[in-house]
Amino acid sequence: MVTTRERLEARETAWLSPAAALSSHATRARPEPPSDLRTEFQRDRDRILHSKAFRRLKYKTQVFLSPSGDHMRTRLTHTLEVTQIARTIARALDLNEDLAEAIGLGHDLGHTPFGHAGERALARKYPGFRHNEQSLRVVTVLERGGGGLNLTSATLDGILHHSKPEKSITGTITGLPATLEGQVVKLSDSIAYINHDLDDALRGGMLVESELPKTALDILGRSHSQRIDTLVRDVVEHNRSIVASAVEPGVALSLSPDVLFAANLLRDFLFERVYAPINALPSTRHAEAVVEQLFERYVEHPDELPGDVPSLSGEPTERHVADIISGMNDRYALATFAHLFRVPGEEL
Repeated sequence: MVTTRERLEARETAWLSPAAALSSHATRARPEPPSDLRTEFQRDRDRILHSKAFRRLKYKTQVFLSPSGDHMRTRLTHTLEVTQIARTIARALDLNEDLAEAIGLGHDLGHTPFGHAGERALARKYPGFRHNEQSLRVVTVLERGGGGLNLTSATLDGILHHSKPEKSITGTITGLPATLEGQVVKLSDSIAYINHDLDDALRGGMLVESELPKTALDILGRSHSQRIDTLVRDVVEHNRSIVASAVEPGVALSLSPDVLFAANLLRDFLFERVYAPINALPSTRHAEAVVEQLFERYVEHPDELPGDVPSLSGEPTERHVADIISGMNDRYALATFAHLFRVPGEEL
């Protein structure tokens, strides 16, 4: 009898682009018997979705620390928006939607509390810390009491290589993802953040519509939904022929020149008018100090470390402390800081 998984794998072979990643070719570091119901990439998605690290994203900062409104993004809602955009693009380009979904859901699992402010602070105390590498560590080592989730190599690769440099929404830091689905998530991450961070800044009163760069709006659109639609459509239309003819690894997906220019213009505007002012706020400086002082305290007093994150044999205390702190959400980091340093009613 043909299983549901086998039918799904046959459908992938028949329907998807020759450049798509096929779940029937997926490999894991520790081989497992196949599922009767789900493909390998669907199993990756489900393992990430049910992980503790995924649930902690609910109370991790995206950009705005401790926002007063219910509609500001968190790291969790950012992750869901990235994943939705990636699925739309992957589907339109006949790529593997399940793989794109798994990478999208897992790409920020290693992010620190307090967003990039927390990441910068932890990197000062633990040089070389990067959230994309920590996301990989979460799913390969830290989840399930030290056993990891045993995800496929394609999902792991996409998680590791999703990060981009500050100067462009399409550049690379650690190289291109090995799959086109991984590249789709990388682009979707940029599309999501430049739009939802702008939306949150407008909602929070940091900006007004008349201040937004006119050239970017003329190209991308005047509303939040128009801008996302323009960017998503451009990724699909600009890369359709590239994907159709991609038979060798190393093909880079991008945006058309005009749309890329407008997107980077909007990104530059956000860095100048939103991210830089937020980084200078006392609350942001305090959040960074919380991360730094927690790190110092735990290194000096490892007996105070919580026991819910595995410590690997032979690794230094600093590595374990970085795992502990990066796994905290904002609330837990603040509560722990208040408890250790006897700060009554401590809050941002």
